[in-house]
Amino acid sequence: MSVVKKLASDTALYGISSIVGRFLNWLLVAVHTRVFDQPKLLADNNQLYVWVILLNILYTYGMETAFFRFAKKENRQAYFNLILTYIILSSVLFSLIIFFYATPIINWMGFPGKERLIVWFAIILATDAIAAIAFVKLRAENRAKRFVFVRITNIFINIGLNAFYLIFCKYIHEGLFLESWKPFADYFYNPSIGPDYIVWANFIASLITILLLWREFIDFRFSVDFQKFKPVLIYAYPLLIMGLAGAINQTADRLMLTKILPEGFYKGLTSDDAFSIYANVYKLSIFMLLVVQAYRYAADPFFFSKAEDKNSPSMLALATKWFTIACILIWVGVSINIDLISLILGKNYRSGIIVVPILLLANLFIGVYQNISMWFKLSDKTHFGTYFTIIGMVITVILNIILIPIWGYVGCAITFAISSFIMMVLCYYYGQKYYPIPYELKSVITYLIIAGIFIVISWQIKIESLMFSIPFHILLTLIFVLGIVFSERTSLGIHLGGKKVK
Repeated sequence: MSVVKKLASDTALYGISSIVGRFLNWLLVAVHTRVFDQPKLLADNNQLYVWVILLNILYTYGMETAFFRFAKKENRQAYFNLILTYIILSSVLFSLIIFFYATPIINWMGFPGKERLIVWFAIILATDAIAAIAFVKLRAENRAKRFVFVRITNIFINIGLNAFYLIFCKYIHEGLFLESWKPFADYFYNPSIGPDYIVWANFIASLITILLLWREFIDFRFSVDFQKFKPVLIYAYPLLIMGLAGAINQTADRLMLTKILPEGFYKGLTSDDAFSIYANVYKLSIFMLLVVQAYRYAADPFFFSKAEDKNSPSMLALATKWFTIACILIWVGVSINIDLISLILGKNYRSGIIVVPILLLANLFIGVYQNISMWFKLSDKTHFGTYFTIIGMVITVILNIILIPIWGYVGCAITFAISSFIMMVLCYYYGQKYYPIPYELKSVITYLIIAGIFIVISWQIKIESLMFSIPFHILLTLIFVLGIVFSERTSLGIHLGGKKVK
């Protein structure tokens, strides 16, 4: 357990930035869905952010993982110079292309006159890709505190600017308070821009983040050496394809929803309204990624450093078990208490909460997949990841085409869960064939099934009054948590009756 405890402590430290970020993003969802109470007002923002998920993969093209593979302690700075050089060159090229084609891009998306959003995103993507390599260097050097500080600062700048523009300035402009400050507010706030300030806040936060990372760039020197970079690229390109296919797998539902959803499917709502409802409800399900992302930040450098250790498979198996248990607890906690958690959304968005448990389960499968995918990263068989994610992508596209016209955005969520499950199973099957790991399948599957039963029970018992439903659901959650603790009492070293349980 000592290895797991070390990994857990690193995960917890990295998780601070994720937890704070996700929690505050939840608060932003509350702000955005109330300030812009008509779902269609956020449609352009939501669509653009979906595309950003895909483009972030393209901009970094697997170099984060490749850095851990090639940059050892003795040559870390040399590979930092090499990889960052090519990231800078490619990011500038990609962003210039986006910049010059801003008008046709925004017209194709159906939001003419919003070129400024494309320009801002072009700069955000480039700066975030450059910052990503600096963050990887911090992780490789085990400088988690510095990593967390910069990430949290970025988050608070983003949140602060959202609050400044969309609450402080907007409400003063509308005469809701501090009327004498109206000239000040009008200087900063233009009502015709409205939701675009969400992207503007992100833009400013990304620029400041680069400035905060300045120390990481002091020793940087341009290094254009393609012969040295070639093996790095060969290692990383399957990760790029895997990342793109994986991102398509996670975003195809939102990209396809407005195109496939029959007109009038949801009474009184347009396709843009339905898309915006689903996109904002989706943000509640991403809470699962708190554990997934924080764990990945800690696990990548940890397991690459232990690659030659003969105990590496057993360490990975134990870590996977506790990682999965953590994800199951989140699935249960959020799904059972959705009546409380959904209050974060504006009233016009809450009709979509039915998909949250399904999306959480899908993200759980994705989290487990990413965790057990360490086998092909450690064994230099990254092409397997490409195969798995392409299969998942094909399944996602086909099932969305079939299910969206039948079940709307519920069909999107079911599709995501099925494709994620298949990817996870394929990764496990081939992993055991080429890089056997003694996973504790029986206990994990048992917890998963019991968790599903608890969630179904909670959704079947309808309690209209929040005064009674909230305590009942909290109690149900505690019963499940205590059941896990009791079942794992030996592993946790819990004492009963004054004796340590064996």
